[in-house]
Amino acid sequence: MSGEGSTAGSETLGSRLAGLSGARVLLDRTSTVSKLADALRTQIIEGALPPGTQLAEHAAADALGVSRNTLREAFRLLAHERLVIHEPHRGVFVRTLDADDVRDIYTTRRLVECAAVLAGGAGREAVAEIRAAVDTAEVAATEERWNDVGTADLRFHSAIVALAGSRRLNDLMRRILAELRLVFHVMDDPHRFHEPYVRRNAEIVTLIERGRGTDAADALTAYLDDAEAQLLGGIAERGRTGP
Repeated sequence: MSGEGSTAGSETLGSRLAGLSGARVLLDRTSTVSKLADALRTQIIEGALPPGTQLAEHAAADALGVSRNTLREAFRLLAHERLVIHEPHRGVFVRTLDADDVRDIYTTRRLVECAAVLAGGAGREAVAEIRAAVDTAEVAATEERWNDVGTADLRFHSAIVALAGSRRLNDLMRRILAELRLVFHVMDDPHRFHEPYVRRNAEIVTLIERGRGTDAADALTAYLDDAEAQLLGGIAERGRTGP
């Protein structure tokens, strides 16, 4: 009896898993789509694809060496993350964010980043990554490479969230920071915008290194409030004067 039951159970399990054979053909494709979306997201984070950039399907597929179907699936992932938008009869464009987007981004950032600073459980490696981002920004500022300063700033905030030791929060922050890079483009003078935050980043990481998590979180809250106000002002100014 037990042998028959075992055989029947194996047959049932086998029949259930047989349906997975059809998924095998999707594995490489899914991996390619995910990697492609990640590559495009990285381009956005690094400032290479500013808001309003048209991602012409044929040209993009040729440049990336992928099929147009694969590219469309990657676009769908990025659209879900609010990084691109499809306009009927026109194509796919990198999104231009508005004031409501900025408010929502900074609400999320205050909740996640400040809590990560207070949690501070990821150890020396995470703190070293924050310091490395500050060092990179300082060198770029000295050389007046303000786009690179912005990229280093995003790396700084990503490393702040890594203090919490959560892969899910890291993934969330990567998507948030890609949107934030799009907002940076609204500031007409990146030098004026980014330079003060290089110093403030250095002050925050010093507080973290000294174990003063509450003071670091307070400094970060004030920092995020100021940055949000500046970006909202930039959007309002752009609305008055036009692109």
